[in-house]
Amino acid sequence: MKIVASIIVIRNGKSKMESRNSFNPMRTFQDLHVYQNLFKAMIIVHTKIICRLPKEEQFDLVSQMRRSSKAATALLAEGFAKRYHRRHWQKYLHDTMGESNEMIHHLSVVLSIYNSYVNQVLCKETIDLYDKSCRQLTKLANSWKDFHEEK
Repeated sequence: MKIVASIIVIRNGKSKMESRNSFNPMRTFQDLHVYQNLFKAMIIVHTKIICRLPKEEQFDLVSQMRRSSKAATALLAEGFAKRYHRRHWQKYLHDTMGESNEMIHHLSVVLSIYNSYVNQVLCKETIDLYDKSCRQLTKLANSWKDFHEEK
């Protein structure tokens, strides 16, 4: 039995929905569902949240959110190249979790202080997306360790 699922495929900066057999091997970091979720969250943060924040936050909260949201996807992409070196891969996964938790914090600040500037529902959904990504990263770290450890 084959399981077919629709996923977001990102190639050359463009995303599209595509059906894929769930048993296809991971060829690139873009095949990781957690990467796709983090990329989606980054796009939401950049296009729908930080642009609505007041100008006085331009060099503080907005700047931190830009860097942190980009860092999560970049760390995962960089770490994927070192996925067969357990210690290095684990470090990148943990660093990505740290950036995701930082974004949860920043978005919580936005909801607490600047709730009249942003779409609160979208902000909460983005927090949930980062939270889901943290759980995916934890599962990925555990399953990768079990899969690649020598028996």
